[in-house]
Amino acid sequence: MDTTTIRVSEPREMLAYLPHQLGFRPHESAVAVSLRPPRGRIGLVARVDLADLGDVVHGPQVARGLVAHLGADGAERAVLVLYTEHDPRAPGRPPGARAAAEHFREAAAAGLSDVAVWVVTADGYLALDCDDHGCCPPGGRPLRDLESTAVGAQLVLAGSAVADCRADVARIPSAGGDARRSVARVAARWRGRHDRALADGPTALTAWRLASLASWRAEVAATLAGAPSGGAPVLGRLDVALADTRVRDAVLVSLVPGPPDLPERSLREAPGATDALVAEAVAGIVDQRRGVVPPPSLSAAHVTVLERVVGHGRRGAQAPACTLLALLAWWQADGARAGLLLERALAEDPDHRLARILDRTLAVALPPGWVRRAG
Repeated sequence: MDTTTIRVSEPREMLAYLPHQLGFRPHESAVAVSLRPPRGRIGLVARVDLADLGDVVHGPQVARGLVAHLGADGAERAVLVLYTEHDPRAPGRPPGARAAAEHFREAAAAGLSDVAVWVVTADGYLALDCDDHGCCPPGGRPLRDLESTAVGAQLVLAGSAVADCRADVARIPSAGGDARRSVARVAARWRGRHDRALADGPTALTAWRLASLASWRAEVAATLAGAPSGGAPVLGRLDVALADTRVRDAVLVSLVPGPPDLPERSLREAPGATDALVAEAVAGIVDQRRGVVPPPSLSAAHVTVLERVVGHGRRGAQAPACTLLALLAWWQADGARAGLLLERALAEDPDHRLARILDRTLAVALPPGWVRRAG
């Protein structure tokens, strides 16, 4: 949820900032940066694979898509940063990096000012167009220069951490075998309770759902208080309960500040009324006028509990929890983590409706409401 303003007249500061904004150190990537008026404030930061942008056939289309996203962000100018192993200016280097820069510049020519292209290699950083070895020597200026920037120090002091690679941003450790088996036994019993409630009728099913939500509430409260997890008795219930759309939606409602009994009400109301309550909660995340900043402590507790569910739950059946984690990440303006979590959710359940909606939101680079209002 960083709102740091970076002066683009200081390329070192921008290059130091980008991994913190992305959440990871890019590798073989192209990162397009929107510079908004009036003074070149950094806006949207969008990453694609370098090979895709440099591709002879598809690269121009990828470039046009990037430029369209920057234009929608209100960009006046743009910077392209290429992350690749070696200095692309060196004789005999593959043409991919230069092709990527050309594709992007051609796409940006009509609507954006001249695009500065910087390169970050394994050992240094440089301006792609700089032939002055006194300014940008072969291999670039030393990377340690980026470690001593003011913005880098500020972000580290603020607790910002950068993962070594993109996959690490959303990696959730799996619990040990004994813990998972204990959760699986509880889950089987809770699934049986669900099936019996379904057969007994709406009142019994609502009671099962409310008990499931109570387990979620208890685990979040324990996490906020620094108390131990409820363990298998809670995580087994949640592993099953989140697959129930009504429970999942009640949990979603609980993520957003609002009337404290709203999640429970959403389970007691008729489906049509529930849809309105869920829409109200989603507006607190999405709507530019009404969107709220995610509360740090509460959101951190929600993330912790959902990651416990994923780490202890059934393999291949974590689309509901991963989608809620993706929603939280997107709300916190962490598009990289949101995208990776959605990839996992859709791989496990390609028809998961909420995951598909959120995936389309990321595809058009739509920020959460509070970010759009601030920007």
